[in-house]
Amino acid sequence: MTQLTLKVEGMSCGHCVNSVEGAVKGLGASAKVDLRSGLVTVDYDAAQLSADAIKAAIEDQGYDVV
Repeated sequence: MTQLTLKVEGMSCGHCVNSVEGAVKGLGASAKVDLRSGLVTVDYDAAQLSADAIKAAIEDQGYDVV
């Protein structure tokens, strides 16, 4: 497993957490959101999924990966 930590802007509530975690889960990975720091930690199989695909899935939910 590979771990990726992303800084994500625009998250402010439980709905945001559910949106981001759900988008990542839909790709076959798992995510943990820390609203206070704005960080999203993703555990994924790098042989099956790219970091760019994870970033795109989060951005598709309306958040900015910086």
